Amino acid sequence: MKCIVNLFLLLMFIPDSDIPMMEGDILIHPRGRSAINCVSCLWPKSADGTVLIPYNLSSGYSQQQVSLFQNSLQEFHTLTCIRFVPRTTEKDFISILSTGGICASFIGRIGGEQQVYLDSGSCMSRGTIQHELEHNVHRSDRDDFVTIMTQFISPDKIGNFDKMDTNNVGLEYDYGSVMHYPGNAFSNTSGQATIVPKPNPSIPIGQRIGLSPLDVSKINRLYQCDDSGLLLNSANGTVTSANYPSTYPNNSTSVWLIRTPSGQVSLQFIAFDVQFSTDCVSDYIKIFDGPSKASPVLLDRTCGMGLIPQLISSTSQMLIEFVSDTSITATGFKATYTSGAFYAPGKNFTSPGYPAAYSPNMNCIWKITAPAGYKISLTLHDFMMESAPNCIYDSLSIYDGADTSSVLMVKYCGTKSARTFNSTGNAMMLNFISDKSFQYKGFLASFVFVSAT
Repeated sequence: MKCIVNLFLLLMFIPDSDIPMMEGDILIHPRGRSAINCVSCLWPKSADGTVLIPYNLSSGYSQQQVSLFQNSLQEFHTLTCIRFVPRTTEKDFISILSTGGICASFIGRIGGEQQVYLDSGSCMSRGTIQHELEHNVHRSDRDDFVTIMTQFISPDKIGNFDKMDTNNVGLEYDYGSVMHYPGNAFSNTSGQATIVPKPNPSIPIGQRIGLSPLDVSKINRLYQCDDSGLLLNSANGTVTSANYPSTYPNNSTSVWLIRTPSGQVSLQFIAFDVQFSTDCVSDYIKIFDGPSKASPVLLDRTCGMGLIPQLISSTSQMLIEFVSDTSITATGFKATYTSGAFYAPGKNFTSPGYPAAYSPNMNCIWKITAPAGYKISLTLHDFMMESAPNCIYDSLSIYDGADTSSVLMVKYCGTKSARTFNSTGNAMMLNFISDKSFQYKGFLASFVFVSAT
């Protein structure tokens, strides 16, 4: 699946809430403390190098939402030394609460019980959960990188753009941070941005898919994490062992978390040469179907030479672990990954974010190819998008073939009941488009392969 994503998702907030907040989702401590560049605001580091943050999760979440919450935590655990752990008797802890449409958090550790508000109806997406858990927002060098268009901001919202004394930990400005406001945040004029990047105004800013690579680097520098992983968050890319095609180092462990914007992950090896040992007890690669080593195993310990067959995840996340011992190395591996909807009869797939609202300015493509001798039966189970004549704003187009030159079976918008579409050949393409205004929950679909005879 090719998915060109410009995420301009507004932070969830309740302007009339009685809970004191600044910047839309930052809670103000009763004692007036809201420190940013503050060493005492960091959570303490354990002797083993991890940073334990105890939490309580309220009972107001469904099992599906609890699973999403746990999945969101796993990216912190895999890529940084942060560990969110269920609270037992710890004095300082965070309390995750569902209430009143609010997504909000304090900044840093304030001591005792501190609330994080994640409304079960409006805040339960991976990026929003991670945003509130990470909360370390604007940088004090902001004006070097963006222009704040105050003429398009209501006076009562200007405070949301106050600068803070932040610890920038020596890293470049991250337009794609999960912490960054979108370009039209708090705009009072339709079509007018309140935040314009410098020097290129067209740079996409703000997203709620999940942590960015620089978000990960920021956390690791702030907490001086020793062992961390690499996040690969594009729709496709390449991953190689250290120093490839030269020999990889001895006595090392590396992890790569692939998290595509949507769809599944397909991993194809181009080269593989890892020291052989019985049962791969020395050097090895291991691959997991998810964001952590607790996820199901796609490929158990593998070593030696020869290409590994294509691997496909069940979600948009795949974890690669590569370990070498203290002796004998080889050239390692090179692999490419892509995202898409791959063969898995009966598999569901959705618009990004479903059942929460999809994002503005999206252009996503799903290409489904059946084996020779088979056709595709696609069912739309749930469908809700912005309605307009000729679907000129948001739409889902279904083609009876591999690309847009194929026969257009249907172009949908608005609200539709369940319906099934059958291809005449072994290929089908879906193209989902959203504009900059009005977002709905999108669609839920599934497909199966049926014999052509």
